Amino acid sequence: MAQDIERATAPAVLEEAEPGSTPPSADYEVNLRSLSQFELVWRKFRHHRLALIGLGILATLFVAAIVGPIFLPFSVSNIPAPDKIAYAGNPPSLRHPFGETGGLQWDVFTLVLNGARTSLLIGFSSMAIGVVIGTIVGAIAGFLGGFIDNVLMRVVDVMLSLPLLFVILVVSRFFKDQRNNVWQIIIIFGIFSWMGVSRLVRSLFLSIREREFVEAARAVGVRDRRIIFRHILPNALSPIIVAASLIVAGNIIGEAFVSFLGYGVNPFTPTWGNILSNSLTFLLVGNWWWPAFPGLAIILTVLAVNFIGDGLRDAFDPRTRA
Repeated sequence: MAQDIERATAPAVLEEAEPGSTPPSADYEVNLRSLSQFELVWRKFRHHRLALIGLGILATLFVAAIVGPIFLPFSVSNIPAPDKIAYAGNPPSLRHPFGETGGLQWDVFTLVLNGARTSLLIGFSSMAIGVVIGTIVGAIAGFLGGFIDNVLMRVVDVMLSLPLLFVILVVSRFFKDQRNNVWQIIIIFGIFSWMGVSRLVRSLFLSIREREFVEAARAVGVRDRRIIFRHILPNALSPIIVAASLIVAGNIIGEAFVSFLGYGVNPFTPTWGNILSNSLTFLLVGNWWWPAFPGLAIILTVLAVNFIGDGLRDAFDPRTRA
């Protein structure tokens, strides 16, 4: 038994073979495991330091927005009695690290966390709508070409020619009496954020559909649907992900701007834009902490999303190495 163990654990030794004899085979095996697509992407992504920092910031914001308001001792739904309403707010302190607002004396930290729920929901949900619509339209136009491509691209040109901010303000004003529904704002931003993605996807499909592996798939009789989803679309993910990250950042800023003008979500539903809008009057009396912290939250979120987009772009790019 001991001899068998020694024989099994001993390294292979290459002996000189006699002329005309069969060379001895190695007495060991090498097991290789191919990495999955997710493992390859994660291996590249984790080497991007700014992307990891952005992922940490965004994850912290999500967890704080979901869990934070549950454990905070303050609430944004409680309206104080009229005799307790003060015009001037209170600066940051141990009990209120982000200070208190003027007027209703709300805790700014509580407002920022509750506003993160709505702002992040609007940013990512509208991005998903825009990316799905843009990818479908761009894929159809780029893969089929011809008359369908011309019609779809003319629709995109018409949408791009519209003054986006003006249209959003008009549509938001049209739904003024129904602004309690955040999903209407999400749909508005989603409908007006797919055109750039569609043109990007179209250009990618026009380029990739002429490559050798696509021609080989057509030659063996692969269906168009499988070619689109299994051969072309995975090779176009990197630019699409970068475009999606830009849409998230743009929609978060857009929501803040529209809410700041008073055409966004209901003023009593906290968002970062509403917080900035409500602080405008009190900023003149020195309440700098009221707009400072939600503004900082917007900046951190936009930077984090952009860093993650850069990291995912490099991770999905087959030309880069881990």
